[in-house]
Amino acid sequence: MFRNLSFNQYRCAIVVACGLALPNIWGSATLLAEEFNYDESKVPAYTLPELLTLEDGTNVDSADVWTSKRRPEILHLFQEHVFGTLPTSAIKLRTKVRSSIPDALDGKALRREVTVFFSDDDNGPQMDLLIYTPAAATKPVPVFMGYNFNGNHTVEHDPRIHMTRSWVHNRKELSIADNMANETSRGSEVSRWDVKSIINRGYGLVTIYYGDVDPDFDDGFKNGIHALTEQGDSPRASDAGGSISAWAWGLSRALDVLESDAAIDAKKVAVFGHSRLGKTSLWAGATDQRFAMVIANESGCGGAALDKRIFGETVNRINNSFPHWFCINHRKYNNNEAAMPVDNHMLIALSAPRPVYVASAEEDTWADPYGEYLGLYHAGPAFKLFGKKVFESDRMPAVDSPVQLDVAYHMRTGKHDVTDYDWDQYLKFADAHLR
Repeated sequence: MFRNLSFNQYRCAIVVACGLALPNIWGSATLLAEEFNYDESKVPAYTLPELLTLEDGTNVDSADVWTSKRRPEILHLFQEHVFGTLPTSAIKLRTKVRSSIPDALDGKALRREVTVFFSDDDNGPQMDLLIYTPAAATKPVPVFMGYNFNGNHTVEHDPRIHMTRSWVHNRKELSIADNMANETSRGSEVSRWDVKSIINRGYGLVTIYYGDVDPDFDDGFKNGIHALTEQGDSPRASDAGGSISAWAWGLSRALDVLESDAAIDAKKVAVFGHSRLGKTSLWAGATDQRFAMVIANESGCGGAALDKRIFGETVNRINNSFPHWFCINHRKYNNNEAAMPVDNHMLIALSAPRPVYVASAEEDTWADPYGEYLGLYHAGPAFKLFGKKVFESDRMPAVDSPVQLDVAYHMRTGKHDVTDYDWDQYLKFADAHLR
């Protein structure tokens, strides 16, 4: 679809992929000249790092060796070369119930808003959890947890939901300027959150505006959670965690809160994310094994797709457009993917043996659907160590033909988005693994 595109068509394709306005994503003149590959015949020859070989050359032949030795090695490589780590500063979690509506969604759901403070300062970094659970539930329920892109108030049209006061992307179609949300944006993401189906199937939903945890722009790491963890004006360490690490950290803190929530079964939380937040869900699943299931929806480069394929978005493109997402060390692999000591089959494998769902969209070639499938396929040997059923062929399933084993994949018709079709597949997968 994206072959032989004009300059303006490239711009539109990238805007669709990223979900941002043009002024927020278009970078320097060097980026304007960059060409992107959408031709499978032009994918370079590449060699993936060995998944089941220890750094000393020993083969990994058991789940015990994977868990005790290989998994920690891979996790460290991603911390050092891709996502970075955050300082282990003491964080004082406090919560306050902002609202509780017992008859939301036409009486089907209990809806709560819970503010989570990260310090003793009421005006310091904090995030709002928007929590839906079935009103008729008689015991703790499994839940899906994931970030939204523009504020909790965009998930539903109800004017009682608190409107975020955190920084948001300007959006001309919603009359958002000066990076402040307004009433026009209320309910604007309702199509991405099939809350009624989630509730009707007996699950809960916890969603958070990702900008509460860290605003999604290159701000020198002075805002959000980085304001608590950064050390003054000293230069950042080359492996200091960027925004994706911060967002993953926020999901873990939300899970901390859910562990004391009587309405939720915190041992059955599926972490979900779309696009950059799909990268985040994979990293959250890797760094916090309490998440019972990991779902990455169209996560692309730096997510489920194999970066060494150099198809669609590249490491150079992502680091230049979004320099705050990854650690500084990651920039060494700009136009140098072959030198990376990891690839994203290893990222997916870090969630083994827990169930993982990777999803793509047919028109989302920027995210490299086949590369996303291959990431899951090549992660399979780690899951097989635990006796899990995985994909045995590198031939991806047909469009709109989901395959669900102990790992799952689908590529649906359409563009870069989250749809009711996607949620229907995730609910089926959860039925098989979280019930």
